[in-house]
Amino acid sequence: MKFKVMVIDDDELFNRSITQVLKDSGYDVVSYLSGEEALKNLQDDQPDIILLDIFLKDENGLDVLKKIKAEDSLLPVLMITAYSDVTLAVQAIKLGADDFILKPLDFEQLEVAMQKAVKNLKLQREVQQLKEQLSEQASEYKIIGQSKGLREALSLAEKYALGDDTTVLISGETGTGKELIARYIHEKSSRRDGPFIAINCGAIPKDLIESELFGYERGAFTGATDKTKQGKFELAHGGTILLDEVGELSPEAQVKLLRVLQEKKFYRLGGTREISVDVRVIASTNKNLKEEVEAGRFRSDLYYRLNVATIHLPPLRERKEDIPLLAMFFMDEFNKKFGKNFTEIDDKALEILKSYPWPGNIRELRNTIERIVLVENDTKIKAEHLKHLQPVEFKHEMQDGMDDFVLKIPPTGVTMDKVLRELIIQTLRITNGNQIQAAKILGITRSKLRYRMEQLKIEQKKILK
Repeated sequence: MKFKVMVIDDDELFNRSITQVLKDSGYDVVSYLSGEEALKNLQDDQPDIILLDIFLKDENGLDVLKKIKAEDSLLPVLMITAYSDVTLAVQAIKLGADDFILKPLDFEQLEVAMQKAVKNLKLQREVQQLKEQLSEQASEYKIIGQSKGLREALSLAEKYALGDDTTVLISGETGTGKELIARYIHEKSSRRDGPFIAINCGAIPKDLIESELFGYERGAFTGATDKTKQGKFELAHGGTILLDEVGELSPEAQVKLLRVLQEKKFYRLGGTREISVDVRVIASTNKNLKEEVEAGRFRSDLYYRLNVATIHLPPLRERKEDIPLLAMFFMDEFNKKFGKNFTEIDDKALEILKSYPWPGNIRELRNTIERIVLVENDTKIKAEHLKHLQPVEFKHEMQDGMDDFVLKIPPTGVTMDKVLRELIIQTLRITNGNQIQAAKILGITRSKLRYRMEQLKIEQKKILK
């Protein structure tokens, strides 16, 4: 793509000379002998860069500069000036000029300045394009990205939304945006005016999950002294319920959920009256439910009830082209929140963001950008702001213990408790504090992980700071 340069200089010989030099360098060039004439044609010519003489016959180049910037504040302008005009050139920089070129003209200096202006222009266009894409995508659902995997997921979500009773199963690692896709399906369906209720099945103790899902009558169990409480299924009547991390349900809760899916009826805990609900069920999981069925941890009949329409969300490390969009979106979000003015991400920082494996997925990227915008006093995200992102060897699926784990024992020795403590801390950092995922990586149950954390005095809030 050729860049178009507009030359504005009243010295006819100099104008012709610089015009030819620029054409020989591969630029498209339009030239004018007066600022007034150039301004009249600014919209039609649509230049990418302007070379403007600071002194024009009967005109002040600074006034022309102001009018150009009023038309397009991002349009790069290079001022042409004599040695004696350096003070004026500094004023021009303050008014928005990008650089100034001294007379007599040094063509090497001109080429360097032009290349710099072209580079800045490309960056501005990329940022503008990112912002336009963000505006289109984020205005309603805040689902950001253009990768093949995400496009396929959104395409399926739109199709599944048409069947307002069809059960949908969304799979993907923690932090990939499963709840956003569930909300997208709800908002695109005929149930959009009804409630959307989300419940994290892994975050509720097993002895309370039934009362959370189906509610309870007064006196149903010790502590149920208040009035009757509606469960999440009742609250979702006429709308959609999301069962997040459904693979964490206990066998008892799985049985009761199966009945609700089959009959759309249930009893409150301690109740005698059968309650009917009109609810669309969307389930999400970071586990492979088929493998869970084969291992005997998940009911096969419930799996087939849930596995009607499926959507898989790929991890962020497989969506590298979405990282710039997401990072820009989060940067704008936290600019507003913290009153900052970050405007771009430099090339080296972007390279780091793209190469990092993001075990915590989008949630980890969001946390990273939030930390930078909050802490750093800058207008650009730089590589130095990302020093805390250490390369992480992360394997979502271990095969027969054949992983790359290496334990280094110091010459002075180390206690087993210290080894366990460090192992748990590193795993929690890898999963961005997700205890379900951490337990899976460590090959233990979540309750066992919690017991070890308490035993070894591991405070999750402190290690994730």
